[in-house]
Formats: sequence, structure tokens, C-alpha cells
Amino acid sequence: MHAPMDALADTALRSGPRPTVGLVLTGGGARSAYQVGVLMALAEFLPRARNPFQVIVGTSAGAVAASVLAAEAHHWRRAIAGLERVWANFRSSQVFHVDTGHMLRAGAHWALSLLSGGLVLSPPKSILDNAPLRELLSVHVDCEGIRRSIDRGHLRAFALCATSYTSGHSVSFYDGVKSIRDWSRVQRVGSRCELTLDHLMASAAIPLLFPPMKIGHDYFGDGAMRQHHPLSPAVHLGADRLLVIGVRARRDAGVMVKRAQALVPSPGEVFGYMLDTLFTDQIYGDLEQLERVNDLVRCAPETTHGERNIETLMMAPSVDPREIAARHVAQMPRGLRALLRVIGGRDESGVQLASYLMFEAGYTRALIELGYQDAMNARTALIAFMNGEKLPQVMTSPGVAQAT
Repeated sequence: MHAPMDALADTALRSGPRPTVGLVLTGGGARSAYQVGVLMALAEFLPRARNPFQVIVGTSAGAVAASVLAAEAHHWRRAIAGLERVWANFRSSQVFHVDTGHMLRAGAHWALSLLSGGLVLSPPKSILDNAPLRELLSVHVDCEGIRRSIDRGHLRAFALCATSYTSGHSVSFYDGVKSIRDWSRVQRVGSRCELTLDHLMASAAIPLLFPPMKIGHDYFGDGAMRQHHPLSPAVHLGADRLLVIGVRARRDAGVMVKRAQALVPSPGEVFGYMLDTLFTDQIYGDLEQLERVNDLVRCAPETTHGERNIETLMMAPSVDPREIAARHVAQMPRGLRALLRVIGGRDESGVQLASYLMFEAGYTRALIELGYQDAMNARTALIAFMNGEKLPQVMTSPGVAQAT
């Protein structure tokens, strides 16, 4: 038990000027279970505090947890408990059709379309059918609750990020207090709207794997595709401190796990690397850029154009999720394993791709536990950050990165 520190954290959040803390949940497919573990630890750190995240931004799989937290901002610990129940008992069949029949029909459709040049059958919209995901989200995500959270003062703003296939822009679909205005920057815009399940499905529509989603007159796909500045939406929405929860161990970014002999990467390995790049690289680049802007704001404020000092803290896995995935590959449905074999992502060579697609309880529970333990190890830094306090200059907790 940590009663004295919990009481201190709770008091600090209830008294004095409260920083506007934003939560940024990146994409990551099944790896997003790690984010749930970090959030579970935070709920223990702050047992009686009101919702500590006035701004919440989610992209791709991170958008799912973000939506649940935003809709239940008045009971944020209950929302986290609900997320843990879902993620700890996941099955791939809840996300996409993985039975042999669906896989065979999908493969036959692709083959016939290719052989006929699209004359007999047009190409399918995607490799996988994620209709089960929509059904799951319709039960667990109350989109109307997001507006209620804002109206009742439990939340300042919330955004889901998607990519327009028409304009190529990164679009932040948001709702928030009236003072927030739409924004437009190079290849990225913020658009106020009434958020629906379609926006959430669009944000999580991984290219090729899942079908794009039509909203209005445009089709949208995964929000990470053109999201060169993933921290920008939270800043535009008014956050001055950002807790970012990523899904890739910072030191591990290669195409494949280490093996005795270097081999030509298979299509499955390259696809896994593409997902890794899609979901994570922009975050680290944006953190570095934000650090440079903060230095400029502190040292030469007269040269800035309204920029603010934005403090950030990032949590990322201390253990490579590929290592965890390798221990659970046998739990994947037979149809999904067959798909990985076809595209050259089998056994140890396919764990990178599998680590994003393995929505199976054994794997997701291991990631939840890792996120929880990483956050517990970073307890002091996390509580200081949430309280608006100055963080120590050097932090050695695995998976913690700071830019001030």
C-alpha cells in the first residue's frame, strides 16, 4: 500500500492551479493492451482524484481506449476497469473474421480478382473483414457520452485522428468546449463534429488490412498514416502537459528479431516493419521537435509566435513486444496463422506483424502486466508529472522518456 503518497497526489490534484494534462494514445493494434496496463497503474496512484486528463487524443487502436475514457470521464477509473476486462479476455474473432471459411473465401476472392484482371471480381476492399470490431465497439463505446462529459465539465476536449484518402490530410475530428476553434496547418486540420462510431472505425482502419470508412463525401483510413505531428492535436485542444503512451520499446526498431544469419526480409516481415513505422516513428520525431520548441520558448520567447512550453512524459514498453508475441504465437487462430504463412511471416520471422494482430488473451494480458509494472516503476515521475511538479532531470526507469 502507498497511502501517504496517494493522499499527497490526490490533494495536489484537487488544490491549487491544475495543469491541463493531455493524454495521447498512439496506434498499435494488439500492442495497445500495454496502454491499458499503464492506465490501470495511474488509477491506483490517484484513487480519489477526478479525471486527471482534460484533453484526450486517440489514434487507431489507441482511439478505442481514448473513446471509452472520454465517454466515461466522470467515472474514469471505472472506464479503465472496463477496458481491462475487455483487453484481458480478447479474441481475434472479436476484431476480424478469422475462421477458415472467411480466410478461404478472402483468399479465393483475391486470387480470382488477380487472375481475371478484375473483370470477374473487383479487388476486395481489404485483406480482413473487421465487422466484428464494429459490433464490439457499438456495445462498449458510448459516443454520445463524449458530449455529455464535455457539457458537464469532466472533459475539455477529445479528438480522434484519421487520414483523408481524398486530400491526404491528417484530420483530427474533435469535440470540446466552445472556445476551441478549428485549425489548419500543412497537411493537418482540426474539424469540430459530432463524433460517431464511423469516426472511430475510420481512425482504426489500418491500410490494406481493414476497409476505409466513408464519412461525408470522403473516405478515411488509419490516423497514423499522415500524422507527422501526433502531439499537435492535444496542444491545439489546450493541453500544456502531455502524457504519451506508446507501444514500441524505444531501443528496438528493426525489421526483424536478431538471428544467427541475415536473410532477405519476407513480405510479412516488411509489412510488420511498415506497421511499426506507421504507429511509432512520428511520435519520437515529434517529441524531439517539441523539445527544441520548448528550448526556444525558454531562451528567446520574443522570437516565438505564440508557442507555449509543453512538457511531455512518454511511457513505452521496457520489453520488446515481439519477444512477448513470440511466446504466444501458438494461441493465434489457425486461419490467421495460415495467412501469416502465405505472406512469409511465420515462426520467429513473423513476430513483428503478429505482435500487432494477435488479439489473444494470453498475449494481451502479458502486455497489460508489462504496462502496469512499467508504470509502477515510474511511479514517482508519473505522480510528479500529473501534479504539475518539476520532474527530475535524470530518470532511469525503463520505458520512460522526458522532454521538457
